[in-house]
Amino acid sequence: MSDRESVWNTAPTSAHAQRADRYVSGSNAHPAKMLPAIAAHAIRTYTKPGELVLDPMCGIGTTLVEAIHHRRHALGIEYESRWARIARANIAHNIRHVEQCSGRVVCGDARQLTQLIDADLHGKVALVVTSPPYGPSAHGRVHCTSETGERGVVKTDYRYGRDPHNLAHVSTDQLLDGFSKILTQCRTVLRPGGTVVVTTRPWRTHGELIDLPSAVLATGQAAGLVPTERCVALLAGIRDGRLIARPSFFQLKNVRDARRQGIPLHLVQHEDVLIFTRPEKPSAMSQPLCTRHERQAGTSRCGYPRSHRKTRL
Repeated sequence: MSDRESVWNTAPTSAHAQRADRYVSGSNAHPAKMLPAIAAHAIRTYTKPGELVLDPMCGIGTTLVEAIHHRRHALGIEYESRWARIARANIAHNIRHVEQCSGRVVCGDARQLTQLIDADLHGKVALVVTSPPYGPSAHGRVHCTSETGERGVVKTDYRYGRDPHNLAHVSTDQLLDGFSKILTQCRTVLRPGGTVVVTTRPWRTHGELIDLPSAVLATGQAAGLVPTERCVALLAGIRDGRLIARPSFFQLKNVRDARRQGIPLHLVQHEDVLIFTRPEKPSAMSQPLCTRHERQAGTSRCGYPRSHRKTRL
């Protein structure tokens, strides 16, 4: 497959197989881990060995681990101290096998990204790979009676943390405002012509479809980044020309429950991948950052009216 195909074959094996022995104990507890092959494909496509890769919401450090294995330098920001500790452990676990690479995780709020990253690195980042948090739509893990000894199904590991200021726990409008600030500061630390890769997907809340990919696309433009590609990263395998879904227990349950109610819900087979670049010249930058009130009014410079973000089914 060409590195510049619009459909990324990123699930030839399961997520468990992709992570193999690269992650320390406790990593699986994170509720919304990026598929390693997605991060790896972005790193191979948009950077060269020795360049710097940043994930401003790095979680357990999937992007950083893949950057190190592809001989890039890795830098991550993580809001929750629990995940920051695990990300550091994952870096330490992997970097000993790779020469001439560095990896670092800073625990802090990516909305203050430029204050958290050393000034001498501003304008040096070649690639940002990240994903906005999915909040209540994160499914977590399921354990049956044979595992727990308790009757019925037990759900665990479905929270990023308990801090109410975490972007995973706020409304969609607040999430977009926070992500706008993050992308704006990513533009500052990127080198001219540098790339931002954002993976995202829609979700449903109380019967409403939240079109997060379109909202993130507009948010990136408002942050001064230029959209260059929109791709698909497969979450399903391919066998004999057909997609082989690898859904979680809760994905299957949600689809079945929705169909019983007459909602034509399907299993999620891919994530949207939005690719932006930092303009080479300041004059090429897009319009200024819009406000939440402008979005709510439906006249936002972000370019999407409120009605395009939610569709009731």
